[in-house]
Amino acid sequence: MTERRPIIGVMGGAVVSDLDYQLAYELGALIAERGWILLNGGRDAGIMRASAEGAKSRGGTTIGILPTASKLDANPFIDIPILTNLADARNLINVLTSDLVVACPGSAGTISEVALALKNGKTVFLLRLDVGAAFQEYRQKGQLIDISTAQECVDVLASLLE
Repeated sequence: MTERRPIIGVMGGAVVSDLDYQLAYELGALIAERGWILLNGGRDAGIMRASAEGAKSRGGTTIGILPTASKLDANPFIDIPILTNLADARNLINVLTSDLVVACPGSAGTISEVALALKNGKTVFLLRLDVGAAFQEYRQKGQLIDISTAQECVDVLASLLE
């Protein structure tokens, strides 16, 4: 049997700056280069599209956990669309399915994914996402880690997955 490849959840907003789009694209590409599977919210916008596009640019595998019941809502870089018809409730599926979670810039939905991941014992990497003073107890335990670049993020992910 082959060893299961790690699933890296990349969470983030639908509306992002050009800089954050590029950051998510680079992150997706680096995840794919490691042979890991990229999971995100699947929509055709923002961090979801950028990270999947980056992963596909390097031949990676992508999973999109969609909030709707239509495959038409998936961005064109998603290999495996998972249709939930759960709207934001799908956020729990996103984090439970991921081995490790990277949270990129976003808003309330992204923050809910961070909270759900932490509550369920997942390690979360904040890539240019400022959550302020929230979740300090998780930072102190080493479960919430602030990261500033895509390369640094993937390097730390790799050290945890080895």
